[in-house]
Amino acid sequence: MQLEMNRRQFTTLATAGVAGAAGLWSVNSQAAGQFKAGVNYMRLEKPVAVDAAAGQIEVLEFFAYTCIHCYRFEPDFDRWAKAQPKNVVVRRMPVAFNASMEPLQRLYFALETMNLVEQLHSKVFAAFHQEKLRLLDDTSITAWVGKQGVDMTAFNAAFKGFSAAGRARRASQLADAYGLEGTPALGLAGQFYIPGQGPKTLDVAEELMRGLRT
Repeated sequence: MQLEMNRRQFTTLATAGVAGAAGLWSVNSQAAGQFKAGVNYMRLEKPVAVDAAAGQIEVLEFFAYTCIHCYRFEPDFDRWAKAQPKNVVVRRMPVAFNASMEPLQRLYFALETMNLVEQLHSKVFAAFHQEKLRLLDDTSITAWVGKQGVDMTAFNAAFKGFSAAGRARRASQLADAYGLEGTPALGLAGQFYIPGQGPKTLDVAEELMRGLRT
């Protein structure tokens, strides 16, 4: 089974729409030292600047709402993120492999600005992969959000404002800096890129984080 969506597939699925049954990947414990550079993760030649403070570990989740593999990965990632200690800073980074996907980036950052990620993030995934909706432009996105009981004046300000657009550009810059080739994927501490590997993805992150703490 393929566990990651690459750039070409992203463009094709974004145009045609994607649908699939919901699935959950359990996180398996792995023996220390099992994962290998160049196989399960890459150490970046050029470190990426992080926003986390000294003593903190930054984890970026690169995802796309249109990606079926991201949809399946999200429940595990969400549980894992919520279980992390305070010195681990977890941030989601919506990916746009082409300019037509930029509205979905702004959608996520608008939800984040309004503290609605917990309420609506998984529902956006479900809209694509269960309801087969194509929320691919400002009009369709705004119409869908309007049905979720959201303050639309506040949402439109956040969705169409300079902050969301700027953060979308920053997310794309980070994706390029980490050498992102597919979703889902993790960027860790500005040092490591972890491609999506189903159950192994978070285990690889845990192992690398243990190394960073020693």
